[in-house]
Amino acid sequence: MHPILFEIPGLGLPIRSFGVMVVLGFLLASHLVTRWYLDRSDDPERDAPGIQALPLWVMAGVVMGARAVYVLVEVLRGSETGQRYLAEPIEMFFVWEGGLVMYGGAFGAILGGWMCVRKYGLHFPHALDIGFVAGFFGLAVGRIGCLLVGDDHGRIVPEGSEGLPFPVTLRVPDLEWLQANPDSLFPRDLAGEVLWATQPWMTANGVLLGLIGMALLKRRAYPGQTVLRLLALYSVGRFTIEAFRGDKIRGLWWEGVLPGFEDGISTSQLVSTVLFVVCTSLLVRNRGRREEAAGTKAASAPGS
Repeated sequence: MHPILFEIPGLGLPIRSFGVMVVLGFLLASHLVTRWYLDRSDDPERDAPGIQALPLWVMAGVVMGARAVYVLVEVLRGSETGQRYLAEPIEMFFVWEGGLVMYGGAFGAILGGWMCVRKYGLHFPHALDIGFVAGFFGLAVGRIGCLLVGDDHGRIVPEGSEGLPFPVTLRVPDLEWLQANPDSLFPRDLAGEVLWATQPWMTANGVLLGLIGMALLKRRAYPGQTVLRLLALYSVGRFTIEAFRGDKIRGLWWEGVLPGFEDGISTSQLVSTVLFVVCTSLLVRNRGRREEAAGTKAASAPGS
């Protein structure tokens, strides 16, 4: 666990591992989406300005969307944090204090991407397909940062499962280490406990979906089909991983109400359910559709 990678000599400015991994994931996804889109364009010179601008629009959408959903969830739950936001609205914009929801970031990315492709005249469903395939590889890298800082951790494993190896489980550092590393997000009351290693599971899920997406792009019947399939698959994986999560900052609903979910369901599980229904419904509705993306050439898909 390395919440701080190093400090800049002479300045004492810490370089945080989470931020580094998020930046690396963003750069990877930006490179892939730019390369793949231009490889398939019938006029790369025409499309280059728009597709090169796309990552910045998406990044702005990610931050705003992720923060907006987090604030909304906390306010609706009536949590202490939500009450503070209502009393001091300016704190809603304090992103550096933490509090981002991945699904909100995804929806924000779609909105930011749509605004960009509309401005530059690109094909939105086609860009969406390629963008999400690239984005899952970037997400996989960013999730490594969650492991390094102790964020998005799993719950304590049941008795008898403590011997399962990493990356199935992980042991939280002892209390002495946590006290010496205050930037770690592992709760101090979990010192020395063995948890489900949900952070590397999310990294593996991102890599797997990226690889599946590359294969789906080669066989898609119409622009937008790939992203619908990937989001349906992601919603299943995310719902499952959430069942092993042990942090409550993501928001829990209906605790002790739903049979089989006595601890409640998380915001991400709630969104996953809705997203799966919407995506599968659209896939069924468009099952006979055949269409090529405008402005693309009959070329091989990414990775071929």
